[in-house]
Amino acid sequence: MSAPVIAVIDNGICNLRSVTKALEAVGSAPYVVHTPAEVAASNAVGLVLPGVGALRDCVASLRASGLAETVRAWITADRAFLGVCLGMQALFEHSEEGDITGLGILPGKVVRFRRPPEFKIPHMGWNTVRFTQPGSALATGLAPDGENFYFVHSFHCVPADPALVLGECDYGGAFCAAVGRGRMFATQFHPEKSQAKGLEIYRNFATLAARG
Repeated sequence: MSAPVIAVIDNGICNLRSVTKALEAVGSAPYVVHTPAEVAASNAVGLVLPGVGALRDCVASLRASGLAETVRAWITADRAFLGVCLGMQALFEHSEEGDITGLGILPGKVVRFRRPPEFKIPHMGWNTVRFTQPGSALATGLAPDGENFYFVHSFHCVPADPALVLGECDYGGAFCAAVGRGRMFATQFHPEKSQAKGLEIYRNFATLAARG
C-alpha cells in the first residue's frame, strides 16, 4: 500500500524541512507545493499550511499565489487540512499583528498576549495542551487532560465560535491552542518541534487523510 500523499504549502516563511521530515517519519509522502496547479497535480489526500514569522507575509503570499482560495475550497469541501502556527492564525478574520485581514475561513480574531510582566512575550517553550473535543481524530492516543507541546508566538487566536476550540493552554490565563471542525484542524503549537507527542499529531492527521 502506497504512502498517503500530503501536500505541504511553501509560502516562503515556514519551517518546511521540519514539517516534511515529520510527515515522512509517520509514513506519509509529503509533496511541497507553491501553486494551486501543483496542489491539483499532487493528488494529495491532505493539505498542510505551516508558517513562522509575520502573519502579514504569510497571508500576502497565499493571496499572491492563488493558494488562499485553494485553502478555502479545500476546507469547504471538508478535506483533511492541518494549519500550523501562522497556518492557524491565517484562517481567522482579523489579526492585531499589523492590523491585517486574514483569510476569513473561520470566525474570530488573532490578538496579542496581554499578560502580567512575569509572563514573557513571546510565549516560547513547552506548555501543556488540554484537548476539549472528545473523540477528535487529531488527538487520538493523546491524554485529554494534558500533553506537552512546543510554542513560539506573541499572538493567539480567539475563535468566535467556542465549538471550534480543540485544545486549550494556560499562560497567565487560558488561550486557544488548537481548533477543529470536521476534517479541518489547526494548532498554535509546533507538532514538528514537539518530539513524540508531536509526531502523534502528524500520524493522526495522515491516518485521517488516508481514509479519503
